[in-house]
Amino acid sequence: MHSFRKAVESGDLDAVAALLADDVVFTSPVAFKPYQGKAITAAILRGVLRVFEDFTYIREIADSDGRDHAFVFTATVAGKQIQGCDFLHFDDDGKIDEFTVMVRPLSAAQALSEAMGAQFEQIAREAAEQ
Repeated sequence: MHSFRKAVESGDLDAVAALLADDVVFTSPVAFKPYQGKAITAAILRGVLRVFEDFTYIREIADSDGRDHAFVFTATVAGKQIQGCDFLHFDDDGKIDEFTVMVRPLSAAQALSEAMGAQFEQIAREAAEQ
């Protein structure tokens, strides 16, 4: 099991943040513009884990050199079942420098967008504190 998956599944958000490159780019499934930087990405991930219920990775896929990973997950958000995938790219130092999330179906993506919108003041405060 990859260290990222282990950290997420154990709820060790400090370990997740430690895996992020300082210049990581996070591409959200519900926001047009990507977010850049470790502080905002870590804060977004904390927010996501607050709104997801029953989060479970169900599959882990990696390329042969270990720099690209896909982690397929399921969760519930606002009563909607969501299926998604975290696509991660690791830099030469083994840090995540690209983090892209895709989710389905549309009704669950909309519920996620609303739930994360409600979190965004707290996310911005957490990112500023880092």
